[in-house]
Amino acid sequence: MGVVVRSPSLSNSELAQGIWILLFLRLWARFRFHWPVREYLISSMGNIFANLFKGLFGKKEMRILMVGLDAAGKTTILYKLKLGEIVTTIPTIGFNVETVEYKNISFTVWDVGGQDKIRPLWRHYFQNTQGLIFVVDSNDRERVNEAREELMRMLAEDELRDAVLLVFANKQDLPNAMNAAEITDKLGLHSLRHRNWYIQATCATSGDGLYEGLDWLSNQLRNQK
Repeated sequence: MGVVVRSPSLSNSELAQGIWILLFLRLWARFRFHWPVREYLISSMGNIFANLFKGLFGKKEMRILMVGLDAAGKTTILYKLKLGEIVTTIPTIGFNVETVEYKNISFTVWDVGGQDKIRPLWRHYFQNTQGLIFVVDSNDRERVNEAREELMRMLAEDELRDAVLLVFANKQDLPNAMNAAEITDKLGLHSLRHRNWYIQATCATSGDGLYEGLDWLSNQLRNQK
């Protein structure tokens, strides 16, 4: 699935700035200000124009941490988003980090290994994380409770208290895969309070669902104050 470029949407603050610009132009055309007033207005309008331009065309950045149990498909997802193709992967020992550009947002995605001996290291990547992607192997019914325990342990960390949560219910192409509703129940997502979360059914190898997840993340970032 390719990246679709759409017209940027304006926030309430950007719309307000646009209204102020129109009012300024009307006043400028109607009245003649003394120089100190004109200098102040020009400076103020310059700042508003700069902020509006940044809102329309400036690139926002979002730090994303992607974790999950081993063999959930994290690295395949990362490079499908980055390169648009499937790459041959081996179990991640440590981390992979890539920048993914999408809808005027630059996602810095940290893909951290999910083997049980590595999981205690996850906490070293929590600082300044704005979004958490938790990848679940929807076909792995035996370890879904283990996945839930790891997820809840992370969400209890103070450094992730403001991070939004995106769950990728991956490997939906497999015949015995649990659907998104079942994964939601197994992970106990409805029990989360004061946390923005979203679950997306995905297939990393085909790319199905991946950009829908990025859409949700980009909207969350855009709505942040």
